[in-house]
Amino acid sequence: MKAFLLAAGKGTRLKPYTDRHPKCLIPIHGTPLLKIWIDLFETFGITDILINTHHHADQVEGFVREARNQTPLGLRTVHEAELKGSAGTLWENRWFVKDQDDFVIAYADNLTNLNLDNMIDFHRNIGSMGGVLTMGLIHAPNPSACGIVSLDKDDRIITFVEKPKNPQSDLANCGVYIASAAIYDYFAEQTTDSGAVFDIAHHLLPRLTGKMFGYPIDPAYLKDIGTPQSYREALAQWPPQGVTTNDCR
Repeated sequence: MKAFLLAAGKGTRLKPYTDRHPKCLIPIHGTPLLKIWIDLFETFGITDILINTHHHADQVEGFVREARNQTPLGLRTVHEAELKGSAGTLWENRWFVKDQDDFVIAYADNLTNLNLDNMIDFHRNIGSMGGVLTMGLIHAPNPSACGIVSLDKDDRIITFVEKPKNPQSDLANCGVYIASAAIYDYFAEQTTDSGAVFDIAHHLLPRLTGKMFGYPIDPAYLKDIGTPQSYREALAQWPPQGVTTNDCR
């Protein structure tokens, strides 16, 4: 199985740490986030990773060159001179997964110890129910700041609202997905327009309502290293010992 690891963001909320370094290389007790992801993917049998770059791209590409000597995984980088948005990256690089029935999509600024085997098994089971995407879910302490879903009895996502004013649940998108190849049938036609920016949460997921299923990742740990406060919390909590998920996209 292959994986998209989305790493091109500017990390504006994480300043001043990201003034000189990309968010995906922020160290967790000396180990860059990107290294933690590569190790996680290797543990769960991912064979190839595509990493998009933009902010401090030279640092990310230099790190990947060195990492290729330390892992059997196939590591590729694609540079985005202008950000395409998370869904735009998936579309522009659909060639990468043209031979795959299923693949992983993850944000490189998340810190997690998620068991991907269990999530992949869940995804393959929902294919018979018309599912094309499995979304990792957490219980969010502040649902209004997250992408919130509601589920039916089969764990099918029947509503998805990004940062709702009146959340219907506390089940939040954690930014890790397993997708089937059929997901590309749900991209908007304008995705191919030059210069357009397309986001997974805002532009793609609403088109998948009824075709995606939710997978609560508890008791795994996941934190979005998006602000100085969340970074400090991650340093205090990692490696997790009885700490469960507590952050969202």
